[in-house]
Amino acid sequence: MADPSSLTAHCCIVAPEEAGARLDSYLAVRLPAFSRSRIKSLILDGHVTRGGTVTRDASESVQPGVTYSLAPPPPVPPTPRGQDMGLTILYEDKHLLVLNKPAGLVVHPAPGNQEGTLVNALIAHCGTSLTGIGGAARPGIVHRLDKDTSGLMVVAKTEAAHAKLSAIFAARNVERAYKALVWGVPNPPQGEIEGDIGRDPRERKRMAVVARNGKHALTRYKMVQSFGLGAALIACRLATGRTHQIRVHLAHIGYPLIGDPVYLKRRPAAAKYVAEPARSLALDFPRQALHAETLGFFHPITGDELRFTAPPPEDFLALERALLACA
Repeated sequence: MADPSSLTAHCCIVAPEEAGARLDSYLAVRLPAFSRSRIKSLILDGHVTRGGTVTRDASESVQPGVTYSLAPPPPVPPTPRGQDMGLTILYEDKHLLVLNKPAGLVVHPAPGNQEGTLVNALIAHCGTSLTGIGGAARPGIVHRLDKDTSGLMVVAKTEAAHAKLSAIFAARNVERAYKALVWGVPNPPQGEIEGDIGRDPRERKRMAVVARNGKHALTRYKMVQSFGLGAALIACRLATGRTHQIRVHLAHIGYPLIGDPVYLKRRPAAAKYVAEPARSLALDFPRQALHAETLGFFHPITGDELRFTAPPPEDFLALERALLACA
């Protein structure tokens, strides 16, 4: 498999049965370490030659016996600077790493959070082992967790791993399990929450279950422990979509996450069933009580089955203990 970090040209000779294919499609098949969009960009930037002559036409039809060469440039330094922040790494090889993200850590640099993010920390941690994704020496974020959601994430270190992990997640060939503390006791105690998710028409800064123009989303849940009538510990699994949908779906069916600053706008009615001091702890909990506990997938390069678990952090466990003691 081609290594995008290599400065050696990757040469391909068109076979008779490959004739007529678009150049970008042909090279994407022959050089699977590069995504088609990346190859198209490299063609347009003059990094592909046909018989020794630069070609910038990604749509040209390839002909039998013609030699194409792709010579990727060295990855440019990442725009965000590396910051040594100390990460909890559960697994790492030259292709990817799996980490346990703490609550409060923003994943991507953005206006207002240009530094101190997970990406900054990964750049510092990985150093030269980041061989370039999209032409930049940066980590490939395959899936995200909200700032105040804790738990497991997988991050790609190479372009090949990023492309294949993205395909694995898109095909839903991944196990993702979560623990959540919610207001109320779900009835029924287990089931599925299905509802398309899109921008809330009443409040555009948050998501909601919508009747149209949304993305299909399905969350499976099961109650693990009830704490009287006021709260419960539940396990969730994503059948589709992204982690954020758990917050949207649970609020939609009337069991919002404890501490959720977006989907819990007022004092929940279920709080009256929770005795002190657990009630005050729950009402003052400073973040959504959601933790990505399990992550399983097949390694995108080796094919090995990987599965990881990480217990919730201490703030989550302390609230759980208080709720149980007062139930």
